Amino acid sequence: MTDARLRHGRASLGLSFFAQGVAFALLVTRLPAIQDRYGISDALLPVFLAAVPILAGVGSFGTEQLVKRVRPSAVLRWSQPVVLLALLGVGAGSEMWQVAVALGAFGLSVGALDASMNMLGVSLQRAYGRSIMIGFHAAYSLGGIAGASFAWAGAHWDLALVVSYLPVVGVLLPGVFVGSRWYVDGEVGVAGEVGVEEPAARGGFRLLLPLCLVMTFAYIGDSTVSNWSAKYLEDVLGSSEQTATLPYNIYMVTTLVGRAVGDLGVRRFGAVGVVRCGTLLAAGGFSVVAVAPGVGVGMLGFTMLGFGLCVIVPQTFAAAGRLFPGARGNAAIARLNVFNYVGFLVGAPLVGALGEAWSYRGAMFVPMVLVLVTLVYARSFSAEADRYGGGHERARTVDVG
Repeated sequence: MTDARLRHGRASLGLSFFAQGVAFALLVTRLPAIQDRYGISDALLPVFLAAVPILAGVGSFGTEQLVKRVRPSAVLRWSQPVVLLALLGVGAGSEMWQVAVALGAFGLSVGALDASMNMLGVSLQRAYGRSIMIGFHAAYSLGGIAGASFAWAGAHWDLALVVSYLPVVGVLLPGVFVGSRWYVDGEVGVAGEVGVEEPAARGGFRLLLPLCLVMTFAYIGDSTVSNWSAKYLEDVLGSSEQTATLPYNIYMVTTLVGRAVGDLGVRRFGAVGVVRCGTLLAAGGFSVVAVAPGVGVGMLGFTMLGFGLCVIVPQTFAAAGRLFPGARGNAAIARLNVFNYVGFLVGAPLVGALGEAWSYRGAMFVPMVLVLVTLVYARSFSAEADRYGGGHERARTVDVG
């Protein structure tokens, strides 16, 4: 496998992560406009919101079976256009059944997209022989910031959904389709261990369970910030409505910055050290938010959360790839990906219910405790069998710039 091919594969996959971040942000940040356009009641809205991650989980599970017959690059090449067209369909329809069909297509295809993107990311990281996985998720965060900015512009100028979605889809759709020519799949022998019985092969998918828990708890933390940060700042800490929009923006920016440098941290200190540091920082962020006497300290807590949580998810996918190389790794990543939707589904209602029944300050300690469970399973992120150079990575397949 040539250096140029790997570099092109890395760039094209980064574009896919970016496009996915844009599409998802455009959907979730325009939910009030979607609700108004289709006349979706407050009682019915949670059904639509729950259906998307549930169908995404189905799509991810289906991808586990599909990649036994076709390459992950083929799944990604065709699922990403479906996601973008489904997003456009959400903005273009006028009847309830139309938005239901569009959201259903979005959910199913986004599950296949997320799973296949991370499969390719893990296989590229193995080919590179050093940590690059966090960088792909940095591209996703950058896309999320861009998508949220486009959504703000659309809302600010009171643009119809289809008008605000169409230019973005019109640019991204041909871009990702052309870029898909350079996707790089994992190859038998890239890991250099054909015929060697891996520990994961002996232990089966029970070795994946700790990573599934970590993935779930990380997304419970993430969904707590995305769903409750504004309400917490306004209702608990007494901020203005305008100021209450800042914590999620701060969280997204710190997530991007943390992921931009995260791979360097893994190369220098190892995956276990980075995950432990991120876990402690995230738990500290939740505790600061919970006891914050005012808006300024609350902002500090959300800043800590962004820097802490940002490394956990990409390193969880990378750890699954180390445990299950080759085709088994693709199946493991697809199965692990389901638990990101589990965490998303559980997080928002869990914190909301505790906040109403108890207090929102107390509710913030729950994701803090769940995130701390990652420390128990930190050794699952170890790359001891795959080290080179400074003792943190596997032997290089090729040297790539």
